[in-house]
Amino acid sequence: MANLKEIRTRLASVASTRQITSAMKMVAAAKLKKAQDTVTNFRPYTLKMQEIMQHVVSSAGHDPNNILADIRDYSQVLIVVITSNRGLCGAFNSNAIKAALQLAESKYSRYLKPEKIRFLVLGKKGYDVLRKRKVILDEPNMDIIEKPTYQNAAKIAKSLMDDFISGRYDSIDIVYNEFINAASQKVVCKQFLPLIPEDEHEGKGKKNKNKVQHTDYLFEPTKEYILNELIPHNLRLILYEALLESIASEFGARMTSMHQATDNATTLIQDLTLQYNKARQAAITNEILEIVGGAEALKNKN
Repeated sequence: MANLKEIRTRLASVASTRQITSAMKMVAAAKLKKAQDTVTNFRPYTLKMQEIMQHVVSSAGHDPNNILADIRDYSQVLIVVITSNRGLCGAFNSNAIKAALQLAESKYSRYLKPEKIRFLVLGKKGYDVLRKRKVILDEPNMDIIEKPTYQNAAKIAKSLMDDFISGRYDSIDIVYNEFINAASQKVVCKQFLPLIPEDEHEGKGKKNKNKVQHTDYLFEPTKEYILNELIPHNLRLILYEALLESIASEFGARMTSMHQATDNATTLIQDLTLQYNKARQAAITNEILEIVGGAEALKNKN
């Protein structure tokens, strides 16, 4: 059995850890409330915009002027992975990274060699892991996770659109955690470019929960102008929403993880306290026995 000093040292260490995890849990909970409200308020707008865009792209058909809907043969693809800059959030980062690697193996392995698949990581943790996997990485972006503004998301979305238009990439996918609730997140793999019309989604037998109702629109000034304005705006919204979803999921995952860590620390403190009391009682008993034994020895000697 460990001595009393060792148990006291462990008790102090675990108590200090519990204090830290409890504080981190409260900080994450405070940030989660704001992030959750932002995501909840933003979703209806993005859903409606995507419905309108899907209908406009479908009605336009394979318009040669609509470059962002140009479906090509795969020669170079990009997978954008959104993770966090910090750890201590359970399986939040590992789930996104695992899904991105599985996407590369399942969707593109038949068409491309590994060196033709590149990854753009938004977040330090994902970059660190994928760099050790020795996959091909674009220059990462860590700052956008700290400042997830629409303007910053729009800059990255514009860069992705420019890369697609220039032919640097033939397909771009986004992998991120979608916020369900504080204890649950779902990894989403979404095709960013090229845009796939709604009828092609249905033709491939894919269920689309945001299926649009085919409505006739009057375009002013022209359909081409609307396409040139609406599609880039919607792509910026898609990336911005993915960032908001990921950040809310990160806070939820961290809050849950720190809550579990605090509970585990409390249980460990209870076990160590019980162990300490038993060891202290055993030490006292041994001292009493030694005193009684010494007294008996002196009595017998006399």
